[in-house]
Amino acid sequence: MSYLRTFAPWIVYALIPSAHWNWAALIALVLSVGLIAQQTRAGRTPDALIIEIGSAVFFAVITVVAFTNPDSGLHPYAAALSSGTLALIAGISLAIRKPFTLGIAKQTTPREYWGQPLFVRVNVIITAVWTGCFAVTGLCLLALAHSGSMGRTVVQVAGFVVPMVFTLRYVAHIQAKAAQLRAS
Repeated sequence: MSYLRTFAPWIVYALIPSAHWNWAALIALVLSVGLIAQQTRAGRTPDALIIEIGSAVFFAVITVVAFTNPDSGLHPYAAALSSGTLALIAGISLAIRKPFTLGIAKQTTPREYWGQPLFVRVNVIITAVWTGCFAVTGLCLLALAHSGSMGRTVVQVAGFVVPMVFTLRYVAHIQAKAAQLRAS
């Protein structure tokens, strides 16, 4: 559920029809800021809010553009830009050795595991998969925008569902292997 909360602004933005991109951006911005406030009150530090902070910045910029120039040439490419931004945020989190999934995983993992190399490695792999999926989604959305084809929402939703399913299955696989090693 943590991933759904983290990506709620992006999911809402993807689901609101493109004709209302200004309102979609504003709603996503409000959700992003509210999420940061809620998570900060819950004790999460900025390094555990990498996606949330990046989301707020992105949606602030898109909101300003969408309301000041609703017919902006950026409009047809906003969906591709959103996935590209997520790929950039996730990629930077890997580059600075703070995979964004660490903050999410720490919410459900006992503190004694946080510094273990396997825990960090699992999160590097998961973040890399999310980064790749965001990049591929962005490229697909760019192609759709350029060709004028439909299907933006399906591609955007798939861009979240695929890495989410991978994450759930990969974590379950690692936990099963760890339990098997403990049992032997």
